[in-house]
Amino acid sequence: MKIHIINPAVDLPSYHGAEVYAAWGLEGRTAVADLATATLAAFVPEGWDIRITDEAIAPLDSAGDGYDVVAITGKVTQRARMFELAALHRARGALVMIGGSYASLSPDDVRPHADVLVTGEIEDIAAGLFADLAAGTWKDRYEGGRPDLRSSPVPRWDLYPNRGANLGTLQTSRGCPFQCEFCDVIQYLGRRQRHKDPEQVIAELEVLHRHGYRRVLLADDNFTVHRRHAHAVLAALRAWNAAHADDPMQFMTQVSVDLARDPELMEACKAAGLDTVFIGIETVNEDSLRESGKRQNLYQGAADALAAILSHGIAVYAGIIVGFDADRLDIFARLAGFLQDSPVPMLSVGALVAPNGTPLHDRLKAEGRLVGADWQSASSPFATNIRPAGMSQTELLDGVSRLCADLYAPAAFERRIMNFLAAYGAPGARRVDTPQMVPLPPTERALIKRLSGLGEAEKRMILRVLGAAMARPDAQRAVVEFLSRYAQVRHMLGAVPAGVAASRRAAGV
Repeated sequence: MKIHIINPAVDLPSYHGAEVYAAWGLEGRTAVADLATATLAAFVPEGWDIRITDEAIAPLDSAGDGYDVVAITGKVTQRARMFELAALHRARGALVMIGGSYASLSPDDVRPHADVLVTGEIEDIAAGLFADLAAGTWKDRYEGGRPDLRSSPVPRWDLYPNRGANLGTLQTSRGCPFQCEFCDVIQYLGRRQRHKDPEQVIAELEVLHRHGYRRVLLADDNFTVHRRHAHAVLAALRAWNAAHADDPMQFMTQVSVDLARDPELMEACKAAGLDTVFIGIETVNEDSLRESGKRQNLYQGAADALAAILSHGIAVYAGIIVGFDADRLDIFARLAGFLQDSPVPMLSVGALVAPNGTPLHDRLKAEGRLVGADWQSASSPFATNIRPAGMSQTELLDGVSRLCADLYAPAAFERRIMNFLAAYGAPGARRVDTPQMVPLPPTERALIKRLSGLGEAEKRMILRVLGAAMARPDAQRAVVEFLSRYAQVRHMLGAVPAGVAASRRAAGV
């Protein structure tokens, strides 16, 4: 049996992608190695011919022909390409299997495009699924449950195109106990967090290290929410890095802002090499946080929380959402003032969307406030499938577009990097007397060179930012990453339709 496992290209560039590399004439890359394809490959029985394609790195080619099974995974942002690939391979005579988060949340939409539809998690159903495929007795649908993650194998990174991934990927848990109204993760992974043993984590880390990764995303939905598990994993990572002090690993993950209230945990993160976190700040409107069930963000002011995390030498990327029922037109000015004064250069700003399967979707559907399907707006931060309560849809989407453009103007981005350098790390241990050149890896050097060619404002910003970073060797890697991500955002802003017109076209209204 021959199986081709595909991670499709995204429908539009995003904050979190790396489409800018190929778009600017560099080798195709992905921001984060795709865990789903490598994990599925680990369940394929011995003796099968397995191929993995990640279209973020290299597009599908004719070598994809001749496979018995084509397995396609994907998120809502990959929907159009998922269905295009399914039709292509069905026409070539392959059995098409589709799974992943979008299939799990929107099975009725995916059903017509798949011979075999797989929903839920794969661990408990993989053996039966592949036995049926081998015997030719496959069913048209398989439903996974909430498995014990100790049964999850080491992903087959030996089959993945690792050369094109900026970060490796390692998942230590699934699920999140919080109840954010707009979050679809808990709908398909659950609110009871399940964990891998630290020994499993280290086994996966060893494989990633052997394949050349030195930075890894811990792809947990909320890494620090279960404190005992987090400390156990961090202790294991710290010990591993101590044993590999000449060639260590560094880590990034997703956490809640309540990390800032736990100095011991922040110290453990930094000691283990976890030096970057993504946090859903969402908004400065406390009424909106209450409305959406994001109560964990209410226990401490966002500015104080960010200052505490940065002071421990942990950089923050932040998610921002506009369009909650409690938001009024003044929210744009409030957010702009707060964010420009913050030490967070990288901000994912978007309009509120109601994903299928979420409490928000159910509530707004009952209120008659949904406009089109969630997939019609999920690929763009400047589109939405809701009618907001406190402003018109036009005001929401035009406001988000302006806010994002203003935040990513060169001078505004430079200001936030300077704020970051002032806040990052323990006071008194920040500057060096002799400035050191900022190391630019070849790919990043080429990308930043292209970025400086966008105009004099960008060029001046880059020179000033790198100049300031020369006195901060502890922060230089983060600054280089910020500039690389800034290039992606600028590419996204040029490629993604902005404003209410795009949202209305997508929704057909």
